[in-house]
Amino acid sequence: MKYHYYFFVISAFLGFKGFSQQSISAKIIDSATQKPVPFATITLNDKIGVVSAEDGMFILNMDQPATEKDSLFISCLGYQEKRIAATQVKTPIIYLNNEDIELDEIVLLNRELSVDEIMERVEDSLEKNYDTDYVKQKVFYRASDYNHIIEKNVKIKESSIPEINQAFVDSLTNNYPNDFAYHVEILGNLYGKMKAEEQQVKLDIIKACELYDKDNELTFDAVEEKLQGIMRKHVKRDSYFKIKSGIIGGKTEIDSSFFEDDADTLVEAQRKKEKEKKENFLKYRTGSISGFLKDNFIYEDTDFNVIHKSRKYNFELKALTYLNDDLVYKLSFEPRGGADYKGMLYVNADDFAVIRIDYENVKPLKKFNLFGVSYMHYQQKGTFLYAKNNRDKYSLKYQEETEAHKIGFDRPIKIIEKNKHVKGRRKQNEVSTHLDFTLTNTVKRELVVFETDDLQQATFDDFEPKPDIIPTYLPNYDPSFWEGYNIIAPNDAIKQFKSMESDSK
Repeated sequence: MKYHYYFFVISAFLGFKGFSQQSISAKIIDSATQKPVPFATITLNDKIGVVSAEDGMFILNMDQPATEKDSLFISCLGYQEKRIAATQVKTPIIYLNNEDIELDEIVLLNRELSVDEIMERVEDSLEKNYDTDYVKQKVFYRASDYNHIIEKNVKIKESSIPEINQAFVDSLTNNYPNDFAYHVEILGNLYGKMKAEEQQVKLDIIKACELYDKDNELTFDAVEEKLQGIMRKHVKRDSYFKIKSGIIGGKTEIDSSFFEDDADTLVEAQRKKEKEKKENFLKYRTGSISGFLKDNFIYEDTDFNVIHKSRKYNFELKALTYLNDDLVYKLSFEPRGGADYKGMLYVNADDFAVIRIDYENVKPLKKFNLFGVSYMHYQQKGTFLYAKNNRDKYSLKYQEETEAHKIGFDRPIKIIEKNKHVKGRRKQNEVSTHLDFTLTNTVKRELVVFETDDLQQATFDDFEPKPDIIPTYLPNYDPSFWEGYNIIAPNDAIKQFKSMESDSK
Protein backbone atom coordinates (compact mmCIF):
# COMPACT_ATOMS: atom_id res chain seq x y z
CA MET A 1 0.00 0.00 0.00
CA LYS A 2 2.88 2.37 0.56
CA TYR A 3 3.45 2.93 -3.16
CA HIS A 4 0.00 4.54 -3.35
CA TYR A 5 1.09 7.11 -0.80
CA TYR A 6 4.32 7.89 -2.69
CA PHE A 7 2.35 8.21 -5.92
CA PHE A 8 0.04 10.75 -4.27
CA VAL A 9 2.98 12.83 -3.04
CA ILE A 10 4.57 12.82 -6.52
CA SER A 11 1.28 13.75 -8.21
CA ALA A 12 0.70 16.59 -5.74
CA PHE A 13 4.20 17.90 -6.44
CA LEU A 14 3.68 17.82 -10.19
CA GLY A 15 0.24 19.38 -9.88
CA PHE A 16 -1.53 16.86 -12.09
CA LYS A 17 -1.32 13.36 -13.57
CA GLY A 18 0.40 14.33 -16.77
CA PHE A 19 0.01 10.98 -18.42
CA SER A 20 -3.79 11.24 -18.62
CA GLN A 21 -4.69 14.79 -17.57
CA GLN A 22 -7.86 13.39 -15.93
CA SER A 23 -7.00 14.79 -12.51
CA ILE A 24 -5.68 18.22 -11.56
CA SER A 25 -4.19 18.90 -8.14
CA ALA A 26 -2.40 21.94 -6.76
CA LYS A 27 -2.12 24.18 -3.73
CA ILE A 28 -3.78 27.63 -3.56
CA ILE A 29 -1.47 30.26 -2.03
CA ASP A 30 -1.96 33.94 -1.12
CA SER A 31 0.54 35.81 -3.32
CA ALA A 32 1.20 38.46 -0.65
CA THR A 33 1.38 36.42 2.58
CA GLN A 34 2.50 33.10 1.03
CA LYS A 35 -0.08 31.38 3.25
CA PRO A 36 -2.49 28.66 2.06
CA VAL A 37 -5.94 29.79 0.94
CA PRO A 38 -8.59 27.41 2.33
CA PHE A 39 -12.18 27.17 1.09
CA ALA A 40 -11.46 28.48 -2.42
CA THR A 41 -13.89 27.16 -5.04
CA ILE A 42 -12.29 25.47 -8.05
CA THR A 43 -14.57 24.69 -10.99
CA LEU A 44 -14.04 23.27 -14.45
CA ASN A 45 -16.01 25.18 -17.10
CA ASP A 46 -18.42 26.32 -14.34
CA LYS A 47 -19.73 22.74 -14.06
CA ILE A 48 -17.90 20.34 -11.74
CA GLY A 49 -16.11 21.83 -8.78
CA VAL A 50 -14.34 21.24 -5.48
CA VAL A 51 -13.27 23.28 -2.44
CA SER A 52 -9.66 23.69 -1.32
CA ALA A 53 -8.80 22.14 2.04
CA GLU A 54 -7.45 23.99 5.08
CA ASP A 55 -3.91 23.64 3.72
CA GLY A 56 -4.97 25.06 0.32
CA MET A 57 -4.78 21.70 -1.47
CA PHE A 58 -7.36 20.54 -3.98
CA ILE A 59 -7.79 17.55 -6.29
CA LEU A 60 -10.24 17.86 -9.20
CA ASN A 61 -11.14 14.72 -11.11
CA MET A 62 -12.54 14.89 -14.65
CA ASP A 63 -14.54 12.41 -16.70
CA GLN A 64 -12.12 12.73 -19.63
CA PRO A 65 -8.73 14.30 -20.37
CA ALA A 66 -8.64 18.11 -20.45
CA THR A 67 -8.64 19.85 -23.83
CA GLU A 68 -7.61 23.33 -24.89
CA LYS A 69 -11.26 24.41 -24.59
CA ASP A 70 -11.40 23.57 -20.87
CA SER A 71 -10.82 26.28 -18.26
CA LEU A 72 -10.28 26.19 -14.54
CA PHE A 73 -11.93 28.99 -12.53
CA ILE A 74 -10.67 29.70 -9.00
CA SER A 75 -12.62 32.07 -6.76
CA CYS A 76 -12.43 32.95 -3.08
CA LEU A 77 -13.71 35.81 -0.96
CA GLY A 78 -11.20 38.65 -0.89
CA TYR A 79 -9.26 37.46 -3.93
CA GLN A 80 -9.34 38.19 -7.63
CA GLU A 81 -10.95 35.38 -9.59
CA LYS A 82 -8.40 33.44 -11.61
CA ARG A 83 -8.94 31.65 -14.92
CA ILE A 84 -6.40 29.09 -16.12
CA ALA A 85 -6.48 26.85 -19.15
CA ALA A 86 -6.90 23.34 -17.72
CA THR A 87 -4.09 22.00 -19.86
CA GLN A 88 -1.73 24.64 -18.45
CA VAL A 89 -1.95 23.63 -14.77
CA LYS A 90 1.57 22.27 -14.59
CA THR A 91 2.85 23.73 -11.33
CA PRO A 92 2.10 22.54 -7.78
CA ILE A 93 1.15 26.07 -6.64
CA ILE A 94 -1.47 28.55 -7.85
CA TYR A 95 -1.27 32.10 -6.51
CA LEU A 96 -4.27 34.34 -5.83
CA ASN A 97 -4.08 38.13 -5.53
CA ASN A 98 -5.87 39.93 -2.71
CA GLU A 99 -8.85 42.10 -3.62
CA ASP A 100 -9.98 43.56 -0.28
CA ILE A 101 -10.95 47.23 -0.50
CA GLU A 102 -9.68 49.40 2.34
CA LEU A 103 -12.38 51.47 4.02
CA ASP A 104 -10.55 54.74 3.43
CA GLU A 105 -10.86 54.23 -0.32
CA ILE A 106 -13.84 55.75 -2.12
CA VAL A 107 -16.45 53.14 -2.99
CA LEU A 108 -19.62 54.04 -4.81
CA LEU A 109 -22.61 52.21 -3.33
CA ASN A 110 -26.28 52.78 -4.02
CA ARG A 111 -26.78 53.34 -0.32
CA GLU A 112 -24.79 53.90 2.82
CA LEU A 113 -25.86 51.63 5.66
CA SER A 114 -24.76 51.36 9.26
CA VAL A 115 -23.60 47.99 10.59
CA ASP A 116 -26.85 47.61 12.55
CA GLU A 117 -28.87 48.27 9.40
CA ILE A 118 -26.85 45.66 7.50
CA MET A 119 -27.54 43.05 10.18
CA GLU A 120 -31.24 43.91 10.26
CA ARG A 121 -31.44 43.34 6.51
CA VAL A 122 -29.49 40.08 6.84
CA GLU A 123 -32.06 38.73 9.31
CA ASP A 124 -35.04 40.03 7.34
CA SER A 125 -33.72 38.36 4.16
CA LEU A 126 -33.01 34.91 5.61
CA GLU A 127 -36.22 33.25 4.45
CA LYS A 128 -36.01 34.84 1.01
CA ASN A 129 -32.31 34.09 0.43
CA TYR A 130 -31.82 30.49 1.56
CA ASP A 131 -33.21 27.39 -0.10
CA THR A 132 -34.90 25.17 2.48
CA ASP A 133 -37.07 23.16 0.05
CA TYR A 134 -36.53 19.55 -1.08
CA VAL A 135 -33.19 18.95 -2.82
CA LYS A 136 -30.97 16.13 -3.98
CA GLN A 137 -27.28 16.80 -3.34
CA LYS A 138 -24.15 14.86 -4.12
CA VAL A 139 -22.00 15.21 -1.01
CA PHE A 140 -18.72 14.12 0.51
CA TYR A 141 -18.60 13.86 4.30
CA ARG A 142 -15.56 13.33 6.50
CA ALA A 143 -15.53 12.94 10.28
CA SER A 144 -12.40 12.57 12.42
CA ASP A 145 -12.66 11.51 16.04
CA TYR A 146 -9.71 11.84 18.42
CA ASN A 147 -9.75 10.50 22.00
CA HIS A 148 -7.05 11.06 24.60
CA ILE A 149 -7.25 9.39 28.00
CA ILE A 150 -5.78 11.54 30.78
CA GLU A 151 -6.68 9.33 33.74
CA LYS A 152 -7.80 5.67 33.91
CA ASN A 153 -7.75 4.16 37.38
CA VAL A 154 -10.04 1.36 38.55
CA LYS A 155 -9.80 0.21 42.17
CA ILE A 156 -11.40 -3.09 43.15
CA LYS A 157 -12.97 -2.69 46.58
CA GLU A 158 -14.83 -6.00 46.74
CA SER A 159 -15.44 -8.90 44.33
CA SER A 160 -17.27 -12.20 44.69
CA ILE A 161 -15.65 -13.42 41.45
CA PRO A 162 -12.04 -14.51 42.17
CA GLU A 163 -10.76 -13.82 38.63
CA ILE A 164 -11.89 -10.19 38.79
CA ASN A 165 -9.24 -8.79 41.10
CA GLN A 166 -6.95 -5.77 41.17
CA ALA A 167 -4.16 -7.46 39.21
CA PHE A 168 -6.59 -8.46 36.44
CA VAL A 169 -8.14 -4.98 36.22
CA ASP A 170 -4.70 -3.32 36.20
CA SER A 171 -3.65 -5.54 33.29
CA LEU A 172 -6.75 -4.48 31.35
CA THR A 173 -6.38 -0.75 31.95
CA ASN A 174 -2.65 -0.82 31.20
CA ASN A 175 -3.33 -2.46 27.82
CA TYR A 176 -5.95 0.10 26.82
CA PRO A 177 -4.42 2.73 24.49
CA ASN A 178 -4.33 6.30 25.79
CA ASP A 179 -4.87 7.72 22.30
CA PHE A 180 -7.27 6.54 19.66
CA ALA A 181 -8.11 8.16 16.30
CA TYR A 182 -10.91 7.22 13.93
CA HIS A 183 -11.66 8.71 10.49
CA VAL A 184 -14.64 8.00 8.26
CA GLU A 185 -15.22 9.26 4.71
CA ILE A 186 -18.50 8.95 2.81
CA LEU A 187 -19.53 9.82 -0.73
CA GLY A 188 -23.25 9.75 -1.35
CA ASN A 189 -26.47 11.36 -2.46
CA LEU A 190 -28.36 13.30 0.16
CA TYR A 191 -32.13 13.64 -0.25
CA GLY A 192 -33.74 16.13 2.05
CA LYS A 193 -35.79 19.10 3.07
CA MET A 194 -33.56 21.58 4.86
CA LYS A 195 -36.15 23.67 6.72
CA ALA A 196 -35.16 23.49 10.39
CA GLU A 197 -38.47 22.57 12.05
CA GLU A 198 -39.37 20.22 9.17
CA GLN A 199 -35.92 18.80 8.38
CA GLN A 200 -35.97 15.39 6.71
CA VAL A 201 -32.84 13.67 5.46
CA LYS A 202 -32.19 10.41 3.60
CA LEU A 203 -28.72 9.22 2.63
CA ASP A 204 -27.80 6.97 -0.29
CA ILE A 205 -24.18 5.90 0.29
CA ILE A 206 -22.13 5.35 -2.87
CA LYS A 207 -18.79 4.54 -1.26
CA ALA A 208 -17.24 4.78 2.21
CA CYS A 209 -14.03 4.03 4.07
CA GLU A 210 -12.79 4.20 7.63
CA LEU A 211 -9.29 4.57 9.05
CA TYR A 212 -8.33 3.40 12.51
CA ASP A 213 -5.80 1.19 14.19
CA LYS A 214 -7.10 -2.40 14.22
CA ASP A 215 -4.55 -3.26 16.88
CA ASN A 216 -6.57 -1.09 19.26
CA GLU A 217 -9.74 -2.88 18.20
CA LEU A 218 -8.03 -6.23 18.79
CA THR A 219 -7.10 -5.00 22.27
CA PHE A 220 -10.75 -4.11 22.94
CA ASP A 221 -11.89 -7.49 21.56
CA ALA A 222 -9.33 -9.37 23.67
CA VAL A 223 -10.53 -7.58 26.81
CA GLU A 224 -14.15 -8.33 25.91
CA GLU A 225 -13.32 -11.99 25.26
CA LYS A 226 -11.58 -12.33 28.64
CA LEU A 227 -14.51 -10.76 30.45
CA GLN A 228 -17.02 -12.90 28.58
CA GLY A 229 -15.11 -16.05 29.49
CA ILE A 230 -15.19 -15.12 33.17
CA MET A 231 -18.87 -14.15 33.04
CA ARG A 232 -19.91 -17.38 31.30
CA LYS A 233 -18.21 -19.29 34.10
CA HIS A 234 -19.88 -17.43 36.96
CA VAL A 235 -23.07 -15.76 35.69
CA LYS A 236 -26.35 -17.66 35.35
CA ARG A 237 -28.17 -17.66 32.01
CA ASP A 238 -31.40 -16.02 33.27
CA SER A 239 -29.72 -13.38 35.42
CA TYR A 240 -29.66 -9.61 34.93
CA PHE A 241 -27.19 -6.94 36.01
CA LYS A 242 -27.94 -4.00 38.25
CA ILE A 243 -25.43 -1.17 38.03
CA LYS A 244 -25.27 1.35 40.87
CA SER A 245 -23.25 4.50 41.52
CA GLY A 246 -24.28 5.91 44.87
CA ILE A 247 -28.07 6.33 44.77
CA ILE A 248 -28.10 6.18 40.94
CA GLY A 249 -28.88 2.81 39.44
CA GLY A 250 -30.07 0.96 36.36
CA LYS A 251 -30.95 -2.52 35.14
CA THR A 252 -29.33 -4.34 32.19
CA GLU A 253 -30.65 -7.58 30.71
CA ILE A 254 -28.18 -10.21 29.46
CA ASP A 255 -28.53 -11.21 25.79
CA SER A 256 -29.03 -14.99 25.55
CA SER A 257 -26.52 -15.18 22.66
CA PHE A 258 -23.87 -14.27 25.24
CA PHE A 259 -23.92 -17.91 26.38
CA GLU A 260 -24.06 -19.60 22.95
CA ASP A 261 -21.13 -21.79 21.82
CA ASP A 262 -22.84 -23.78 19.03
CA ALA A 263 -21.05 -23.27 15.67
CA ASP A 264 -24.27 -22.85 13.64
CA THR A 265 -25.58 -20.35 16.15
CA LEU A 266 -22.35 -18.39 15.98
CA VAL A 267 -22.48 -18.28 12.15
CA GLU A 268 -26.05 -17.02 12.30
CA ALA A 269 -25.03 -14.47 14.90
CA GLN A 270 -22.21 -13.30 12.60
CA ARG A 271 -24.66 -12.87 9.70
CA LYS A 272 -26.98 -10.92 11.94
CA LYS A 273 -24.09 -8.79 13.11
CA GLU A 274 -23.06 -8.08 9.48
CA LYS A 275 -26.60 -6.99 8.59
CA GLU A 276 -26.88 -4.86 11.70
CA LYS A 277 -23.55 -3.21 10.95
CA LYS A 278 -24.79 -2.09 7.52
CA GLU A 279 -28.09 -0.86 8.94
CA ASN A 280 -26.43 0.89 11.88
CA PHE A 281 -23.78 2.52 9.68
CA LEU A 282 -26.43 4.02 7.40
CA LYS A 283 -28.69 5.04 10.27
CA TYR A 284 -25.93 6.54 12.42
CA ARG A 285 -24.25 8.47 9.60
CA THR A 286 -27.58 9.77 8.31
CA GLY A 287 -28.30 11.05 11.82
CA SER A 288 -24.81 12.55 12.13
CA ILE A 289 -25.10 14.47 8.86
CA SER A 290 -28.65 15.57 9.67
CA GLY A 291 -27.57 16.95 13.04
CA PHE A 292 -24.54 18.60 11.49
CA LEU A 293 -26.69 20.40 8.91
CA LYS A 294 -29.26 21.47 11.48
CA ASP A 295 -26.69 23.22 13.66
CA ASN A 296 -26.71 26.21 11.32
CA PHE A 297 -26.73 29.98 11.81
CA ILE A 298 -29.71 30.43 9.44
CA TYR A 299 -32.07 28.57 11.82
CA GLU A 300 -33.65 30.40 14.72
CA ASP A 301 -33.38 27.59 17.28
CA THR A 302 -29.64 27.02 16.86
CA ASP A 303 -27.18 27.72 19.68
CA PHE A 304 -25.08 29.62 17.16
CA ASN A 305 -27.45 32.61 17.13
CA VAL A 306 -25.26 35.41 15.77
CA ILE A 307 -27.98 36.40 13.25
CA HIS A 308 -31.22 35.90 15.17
CA LYS A 309 -29.89 37.43 18.39
CA SER A 310 -27.54 39.98 16.89
CA ARG A 311 -28.02 42.33 19.87
CA LYS A 312 -25.80 39.96 21.83
CA TYR A 313 -22.89 40.82 19.53
CA ASN A 314 -20.79 43.82 18.55
CA PHE A 315 -20.31 44.09 14.78
CA GLU A 316 -17.67 46.10 12.95
CA LEU A 317 -17.25 46.71 9.23
CA LYS A 318 -13.66 45.66 8.54
CA ALA A 319 -13.48 45.96 4.75
CA LEU A 320 -15.29 45.63 1.46
CA THR A 321 -14.27 42.82 -0.82
CA TYR A 322 -15.41 40.92 -3.89
CA LEU A 323 -16.56 37.44 -4.74
CA ASN A 324 -16.38 37.29 -8.51
CA ASP A 325 -18.27 40.50 -9.47
CA ASP A 326 -20.32 40.78 -6.27
CA LEU A 327 -19.44 43.39 -3.66
CA VAL A 328 -19.29 41.91 -0.15
CA TYR A 329 -19.30 43.43 3.35
CA LYS A 330 -16.66 41.93 5.63
CA LEU A 331 -17.96 42.21 9.20
CA SER A 332 -16.27 41.06 12.39
CA PHE A 333 -18.38 40.09 15.42
CA GLU A 334 -17.54 39.75 19.10
CA PRO A 335 -19.76 38.80 22.03
CA ARG A 336 -21.44 41.13 24.43
CA GLY A 337 -24.00 40.36 27.10
CA GLY A 338 -23.09 36.71 27.54
CA ALA A 339 -22.79 35.58 23.91
CA ASP A 340 -20.38 32.76 23.11
CA TYR A 341 -18.71 33.35 19.73
CA LYS A 342 -16.47 35.64 17.75
CA GLY A 343 -15.67 35.57 14.05
CA MET A 344 -16.22 37.08 10.61
CA LEU A 345 -19.31 37.45 8.42
CA TYR A 346 -19.24 38.01 4.67
CA VAL A 347 -22.48 39.61 3.46
CA ASN A 348 -23.48 40.14 -0.17
CA ALA A 349 -24.08 43.91 -0.51
CA ASP A 350 -26.89 43.39 -3.03
CA ASP A 351 -29.20 40.83 -1.41
CA PHE A 352 -27.76 40.71 2.16
CA ALA A 353 -27.13 36.99 2.12
CA VAL A 354 -24.38 35.69 4.40
CA ILE A 355 -22.22 33.78 1.93
CA ARG A 356 -19.48 32.85 4.38
CA ILE A 357 -19.07 32.82 8.13
CA ASP A 358 -16.01 31.87 10.23
CA TYR A 359 -16.60 31.45 13.96
CA GLU A 360 -15.10 30.17 17.20
CA ASN A 361 -16.19 30.20 20.81
CA VAL A 362 -14.58 32.57 23.31
CA LYS A 363 -15.47 30.63 26.48
CA PRO A 364 -16.60 27.11 27.39
CA LEU A 365 -20.08 26.52 26.01
CA LYS A 366 -21.16 24.09 28.73
CA LYS A 367 -19.55 22.85 31.90
CA PHE A 368 -20.48 21.22 35.19
CA ASN A 369 -18.83 19.30 37.99
CA LEU A 370 -21.22 17.54 40.34
CA PHE A 371 -20.84 14.48 42.56
CA GLY A 372 -17.69 13.34 40.80
CA VAL A 373 -19.05 13.73 37.26
CA SER A 374 -17.54 16.55 35.20
CA TYR A 375 -18.09 17.77 31.65
CA MET A 376 -16.80 20.70 29.63
CA HIS A 377 -17.57 21.64 26.03
CA TYR A 378 -14.56 23.87 25.58
CA GLN A 379 -14.15 24.30 21.81
CA GLN A 380 -16.40 24.90 18.82
CA LYS A 381 -15.13 26.56 15.67
CA GLY A 382 -15.89 26.28 12.00
CA THR A 383 -16.85 27.72 8.62
CA PHE A 384 -19.96 27.84 6.41
CA LEU A 385 -19.89 28.61 2.68
CA TYR A 386 -23.01 29.28 0.60
CA ALA A 387 -23.50 29.67 -3.16
CA LYS A 388 -26.49 30.27 -5.42
CA ASN A 389 -28.17 27.22 -6.94
CA ASN A 390 -30.37 26.76 -10.02
CA ARG A 391 -33.42 28.04 -8.07
CA ASP A 392 -31.57 31.35 -7.64
CA LYS A 393 -31.39 30.78 -3.89
CA TYR A 394 -28.44 30.11 -1.65
CA SER A 395 -27.67 26.53 -0.65
CA LEU A 396 -24.82 25.08 1.35
CA LYS A 397 -21.55 24.59 -0.51
CA TYR A 398 -19.22 23.65 2.34
CA GLN A 399 -19.41 23.25 6.12
CA GLU A 400 -16.72 22.31 8.61
CA GLU A 401 -16.62 22.31 12.39
CA THR A 402 -14.31 21.21 15.18
CA GLU A 403 -15.66 20.49 18.66
CA ALA A 404 -13.77 19.41 21.77
CA HIS A 405 -15.04 18.03 25.07
CA LYS A 406 -13.52 16.94 28.38
CA ILE A 407 -15.31 14.27 30.41
CA GLY A 408 -14.46 13.07 33.90
CA PHE A 409 -15.92 10.38 36.17
CA ASP A 410 -14.67 9.86 39.73
CA ARG A 411 -17.27 7.74 41.52
CA PRO A 412 -17.93 4.33 43.05
CA ILE A 413 -19.52 1.71 40.75
CA LYS A 414 -21.20 -1.52 41.80
CA ILE A 415 -22.16 -4.26 39.33
CA ILE A 416 -24.60 -6.72 40.90
CA GLU A 417 -25.85 -9.94 39.32
CA LYS A 418 -29.43 -10.74 40.30
CA ASN A 419 -31.62 -13.71 39.47
CA LYS A 420 -35.28 -14.08 40.42
CA HIS A 421 -35.44 -17.74 39.29
CA VAL A 422 -33.23 -19.18 42.04
CA LYS A 423 -34.20 -19.91 45.60
CA GLY A 424 -33.04 -17.61 48.34
CA ARG A 425 -31.96 -14.05 47.84
CA ARG A 426 -31.74 -12.73 44.32
CA LYS A 427 -28.19 -11.36 44.51
CA GLN A 428 -25.72 -13.83 43.00
CA ASN A 429 -22.47 -11.87 42.50
CA GLU A 430 -21.20 -8.38 43.19
CA VAL A 431 -18.16 -6.41 42.02
CA SER A 432 -17.60 -3.12 43.85
CA THR A 433 -15.15 -0.62 42.34
CA HIS A 434 -14.11 3.01 42.30
CA LEU A 435 -13.63 4.46 38.83
CA ASP A 436 -11.43 7.52 38.17
CA PHE A 437 -11.56 8.24 34.45
CA THR A 438 -10.85 11.43 32.46
CA LEU A 439 -10.60 11.89 28.70
CA THR A 440 -10.74 14.53 26.01
CA ASN A 441 -12.66 14.00 22.79
CA THR A 442 -12.17 16.12 19.66
CA VAL A 443 -14.38 15.72 16.61
CA LYS A 444 -13.82 17.43 13.27
CA ARG A 445 -16.52 17.19 10.59
CA GLU A 446 -16.48 18.41 6.99
CA LEU A 447 -19.15 18.30 4.31
CA VAL A 448 -18.84 19.54 0.73
CA VAL A 449 -21.74 19.71 -1.74
CA PHE A 450 -20.77 19.06 -5.36
CA GLU A 451 -24.17 19.09 -7.04
CA THR A 452 -27.60 20.39 -6.02
CA ASP A 453 -30.74 19.41 -7.97
CA ASP A 454 -34.42 20.15 -7.48
CA LEU A 455 -36.41 17.37 -5.84
CA GLN A 456 -40.15 16.76 -5.67
CA GLN A 457 -41.65 15.69 -2.36
CA ALA A 458 -43.16 12.60 -4.00
CA THR A 459 -39.70 11.49 -5.16
CA PHE A 460 -38.35 12.03 -1.67
CA ASP A 461 -41.22 10.09 -0.08
CA ASP A 462 -40.79 7.16 -2.49
CA PHE A 463 -37.03 6.87 -2.05
CA GLU A 464 -35.89 4.23 0.44
CA PRO A 465 -32.12 4.06 1.13
CA LYS A 466 -30.66 0.55 1.03
CA PRO A 467 -28.32 -0.39 3.88
CA ASP A 468 -25.89 -2.36 1.72
CA ILE A 469 -22.60 -0.55 2.36
CA ILE A 470 -20.00 -1.43 4.98
CA PRO A 471 -17.10 1.05 4.97
CA THR A 472 -13.84 -0.30 3.58
CA TYR A 473 -11.19 -0.55 6.26
CA LEU A 474 -7.90 1.24 5.49
CA PRO A 475 -4.95 0.79 7.88
CA ASN A 476 -3.43 4.00 6.44
CA TYR A 477 -4.59 6.64 3.99
CA ASP A 478 -4.71 5.31 0.44
CA PRO A 479 -5.45 8.04 -2.17
CA SER A 480 -6.18 5.40 -4.82
CA PHE A 481 -9.36 4.52 -2.91
CA TRP A 482 -10.97 7.79 -4.07
CA GLU A 483 -9.33 7.89 -7.49
CA GLY A 484 -11.83 9.21 -10.03
CA TYR A 485 -14.07 10.77 -7.37
CA ASN A 486 -14.16 14.40 -6.27
CA ILE A 487 -13.65 14.77 -2.54
CA ILE A 488 -12.07 17.22 -0.08
CA ALA A 489 -8.29 16.87 -0.16
CA PRO A 490 -7.16 15.06 3.01
CA ASN A 491 -5.66 17.08 5.85
CA ASP A 492 -2.22 16.31 7.30
CA ALA A 493 -3.61 14.20 10.14
CA ILE A 494 -5.26 11.84 7.65
CA LYS A 495 -2.39 11.77 5.16
CA GLN A 496 0.03 10.91 7.97
CA PHE A 497 -2.26 8.36 9.64
CA LYS A 498 -0.65 4.95 10.03
CA SER A 499 -1.84 2.05 12.09
CA MET A 500 0.47 -0.37 13.85
CA GLU A 501 -0.81 -2.99 11.39
CA SER A 502 0.51 -1.08 8.35
CA ASP A 503 3.88 -0.52 10.05
CA SER A 504 4.27 -4.25 10.66
CA LYS A 505 3.83 -5.15 6.97
